[in-house]
Order: sequence, then C-alpha cells, then structure tokens
Amino acid sequence: MSDLCLLAVSLLNQGQLPGTPELPQPLDFEEAISAPRNSAGTAPSPNCQPTLTKGTIAVTEAHQPEFSRSVSARPLTRAYSPLRFLPESAPPLPQFPYPVPIAPELIPETPQTQSLRTGRRPSSGSQLYQQRLAALSAGRTYTRLPVDSFYESWINATRQPTYEQWTSLLGQEARAIAYGQGSNRLTVLVGDSLLLWYPPEQLSGDRLWLNQGISGDTTAGILRRLSAFSQARPDTIHVMAGINDLRQGATDATVLNNLRQIMRQLRQNHPHAQVIVHSILPTRLAALPTERIYRLNQNIAAIAHQENVNYLDLQPEFIGSDGILRRELTTDGLHLSRSGYAVLQAAIR
Repeated sequence: MSDLCLLAVSLLNQGQLPGTPELPQPLDFEEAISAPRNSAGTAPSPNCQPTLTKGTIAVTEAHQPEFSRSVSARPLTRAYSPLRFLPESAPPLPQFPYPVPIAPELIPETPQTQSLRTGRRPSSGSQLYQQRLAALSAGRTYTRLPVDSFYESWINATRQPTYEQWTSLLGQEARAIAYGQGSNRLTVLVGDSLLLWYPPEQLSGDRLWLNQGISGDTTAGILRRLSAFSQARPDTIHVMAGINDLRQGATDATVLNNLRQIMRQLRQNHPHAQVIVHSILPTRLAALPTERIYRLNQNIAAIAHQENVNYLDLQPEFIGSDGILRRELTTDGLHLSRSGYAVLQAAIR
C-alpha cells in the first residue's frame, strides 16, 4: 500500500473525535477490502491493497492527546467520510532521499503528559524531520500523535534536512491530507519556524491540522510552495511570515508585495476558506527594531483589508512595557518559548 493510501485510511479512522464515547475498533484491512460498503456508505477503493496486519491503524484511547479529550473539544461534523485514495493516474510519490528505520511507537499509559514530563520531543530540525517522515511512512499524521512518537527513529538524528527535502515532505503530507480528509474540518498553518515548531499538543482535536512551516523560510519561498496543498479543502488557513525577510535584508516593499500575492493566491485556491494573516511578531533583536515591524504590520493590515482576508494583530499580546518582545515568551529573542506558544494558541482560538 502506498504511503498516501495508508495515511488516507489512517486519517479516516481518526475522523471521530478522540475521547467521544465510541472509539473506532481495530480495522482488519482484508475485511475492509472485502466488505461491500464501509461505514460512510461507499465501497473501499480497490486500488489500495492490504499490506498491514490486523489492528495496525487502530486508534485507541492511549494514542489520543490529553487536550483532545477536554470538554472544550467540539465533535467533528461527521464521524466518518468516504475514502479518498489516489487515482491510478496519479504520479508516483518521490522516493525519500535516504532510508529511515521505523521503530515501534512508545505508548505509555498517559502518552501526552508523560512525554511532556520526560522531555521526549524533537528538539532539532533533523529530529522533527525524521519524526514526521516516520509518521508519514507508517501512515499516521504526526499532529494527532503523542509528541514522543517514533522516539527511536529520531532521537539520534543529526543530519539536517535541506530546504528541498522539507518541501518534498510537506508536499507529501499535504497530498495525503487532501485524499484522506473526507468531511473532516482542516486548518493549515503556513509560515516559517514560528509555525513549524507549533506544539502539536496545543492543536485542538476537533479537526485535522496540516503544518506547512519551514524554518528560515521567507515570503518569497512560501509564495512558491502554496500549490503544495492546493488540493486540500481547509476551512481556515493561518499565515505567519516576514521576519526572515527582514533578517536577510529584504525591503519593506518586497515583504508587502509578497504577502499580497500570498493572500491573492490563497483566496483563489481556497475561495471558501477563512484566510488569517498574522502580524509580524516583535523581537528582542536590535537589528529588527520594533518601530519598523510596527509600520510593516500597519501596512499588512491595510493590504489584508484590500484583499478581503482576515488580519490577526499579535502585537498587544507579545510586546512588553519596554516596547519589545516579552522576555518570558521567547527562547532567544526571536523564537517562541512554551509560554509564547500558549499565548499564540490563545490568540488563534
């Protein structure tokens, strides 16, 4: 079974909100393929043949993040939806640049709380890349797994992936989501490292999430790769970009023009989605003065209004009394700390 078919089936079985009274039972692929109809009332695709053993993609209570079992989580519109597999004419998936050993997942009794307590989460780009690659290869979406999933596959990772490798991986994740989304709601995060490192345990469990962030990316790079998820059907798209442009010496005009083109392309590709462009966050770096960022944000807000998209002003939540990024919200004056992401989570909600 191809990676996309496997993840499409997995997404379908994750369609019911974790923590609802009736959890999906382990799925036998041979039984599913031979059954005349699936739970959505349509026949499973004959193009995806069973290659896994019984129960491989079962979604159990132990797999579900603690946040998704909270009373604030809202149920999905529909528990299951028709499978959407790649048509026979679809181009083959590109091969991964090097083999990745897949290790069994670590499933403690309370996976989310225990993994947070032990600190078993990727802490470098190479580790995060390997974890997401392992999840995709196993037919899972990493945003619906405990943060320490596939621990043995990424803990010793040191080889930094290239920008092209990240782009390829994100494109494959997007294609898998597009074909396995069904009627589930979907939110897409598009940006640089600030969204790449958004903690998956802070993502609400009432929808699917697609993270399209790449560390160090600029507005020009983001504009070039928006087509990666053009076949997905998000109801919300968050865009956070621009700070790396400033770090690399781009002019304000370049940043604003690229952001305008991003807004237009997203409105064209996803006319029914709510597009939300975030303000550029303040920093504690002298080379990136708050005054310049403030002026840019005023222009971004005006462009968002012109392009009929939403603008999310994050400055009031992140700026301190000294006029720069609050110290407790950052790890290095630029990137966000755990507290910083909690503030961002509240703003997004």
